[in-house]
Amino acid sequence: MQPAQPTTEAIWTVSALNFEVKTILSQGIGTLWIEGEISNFACPASGHWYFTLKDEKAQCRAAMFRGRNSRVGFQPQNGQKVLVRAQVTLYEARGEFQLVVDHLEDSGVGELMRRYEQLKAQLGEEGLFDTANKKPLPEHPQKIALITSTTGAAIRDVLSVIERRAPHIPVVVFPTPVQGEIAATQIRQALTRVADYGECDVVLLVRGGGSLEDLWSFNDEALARDMAAFPIPIVTGVGHEIDFTIADFVADLRAPTPSVAAETITPDINELMQGIDDRIARLLGQLELRLGKSRERLKYLLKALDQQHPTRQFAQLALRLDHAYLSLLERQRSRLVEDQHRLRLCQSILVQVSPKVTINRHREKLFRMLENHQAAMRQKLLLARHQLSLQSRSLDTLSPLKTLARGFATISKDDKLVTSVKQLATGDKIEITLTDGSKGASVD
Repeated sequence: MQPAQPTTEAIWTVSALNFEVKTILSQGIGTLWIEGEISNFACPASGHWYFTLKDEKAQCRAAMFRGRNSRVGFQPQNGQKVLVRAQVTLYEARGEFQLVVDHLEDSGVGELMRRYEQLKAQLGEEGLFDTANKKPLPEHPQKIALITSTTGAAIRDVLSVIERRAPHIPVVVFPTPVQGEIAATQIRQALTRVADYGECDVVLLVRGGGSLEDLWSFNDEALARDMAAFPIPIVTGVGHEIDFTIADFVADLRAPTPSVAAETITPDINELMQGIDDRIARLLGQLELRLGKSRERLKYLLKALDQQHPTRQFAQLALRLDHAYLSLLERQRSRLVEDQHRLRLCQSILVQVSPKVTINRHREKLFRMLENHQAAMRQKLLLARHQLSLQSRSLDTLSPLKTLARGFATISKDDKLVTSVKQLATGDKIEITLTDGSKGASVD
C-alpha cells in the first residue's frame, strides 16, 4: 500500500473548524426572534437554563445564562410555547449548533406586546398623545368621578386618600369591570354615564396591578379614542409604576398608582386651612396698620389745634375735627363691614373644615379693637374740647373790655390812642371811651 501523498492545502484542526463555523453563524445570521415549544428544560446549580426549542418538524438546543434569565420573571415549563430573541451560534466543545437566548417571553404575551406597540405607534402618529391636546386639571375639584371596580383594592386606596386629603370633595363612583373581554366596552359606557351626569369636573380611571393580559382592556383602541375626545379631564392610575397602557398615554395625566392619582387631583385640606389662617393674619395686620395711621393722623390734628390762637380758628378746627372724626369713623366702619363680609365668605366656604374657634376669637378681638379705638377717639375729642374752653376763657380774661369794666377809660385823638399828656395841647378835641360808650371833650 502506497502512503498518501502530502497535500499543498492547509490542514485544519477541529477547534479551528468549529471556531470558523461559529463565526460564520454568528456574523451571517446574527440575532433572530424565534417561536417554539420548550422541552428538556434544565436548571442546574449554576443558575443557567438549558432547553430544547422545537416545533412539529425540527428542534435545536438553546441556552440562557443566569444574567439574562433573572429578568424573565417566571421559570419556563416543558411544553410551554415561548418567543425568544437569540443569537445563532455553535458550541465549539461539542460541535453542536445552538441558540444563545438573551430574551424570553410567553408567546401569548409577545403577541399582545406586538399589538400594543402597533396601536401605540398608530395613535401616536395621529396626535392622540400630544401634550397640546391635554386638558388642564381643576385646581380645586368640585366633584370627582371615579371609574373602577368596586371589588378591588384600588377603590379603597383612592377613597382613603381623598378622605384624608380632601373630605369636603364629593366622589361619585361609576362601577365597572376593569378586566376581561367586556371591560373596555364597560369602561366606555361608564365614561358616557359620567358625561350624562354632568356634575363632575375631573375623572379618575384606576385599577390595581396585574399582568399584561389583566391590563389589556386599557389598551383598547375605541376606549383610547373616546378618552381623547372626552370633554372632562381624565387622570389614570392603572397598575404599578412600571405599567404603561394606551389609556395612560391618551389621558390628560398619568399617575403611577391609583393612590398617587387621588393625591394628584386633590388639594391638601391642611394646606388650605393654613392658607386661610395666613389670610386672616394679613387682614388683621392691615387693619392694625390702618388704625395706627388713624391714630397718627388724630395726633397731628390735635397738635395743629393746639397751635391755633384766634377763637374763630378754634371753632373751625373743632368743626373740622368733628368732621374728620365722623369721616374716619365711617370709613373704619365701612372697612370693618367689608372685612366682616370677607370673613363670612371664608366661613361659608369652610363650613366643614374651617377652624371656627379661631375665627370667632379673631372676630371678638376685631370688635374689641374697634370699641377701644372709638373710646380712645371720643376721650381725645373731649380733652380737645376742654382745652379749647380753657383757652377761650383765658382770652376773655385778657380782653381790654374787661379792663374798661373796672373803671378805666381810653383817650383818643384823631382816631389815635393817647398815651402821654405831651400828645395834647389846649383846645384839642379828644374822645373818651368807657365800658358803656364814648364822649367827646376839649382840652383846657
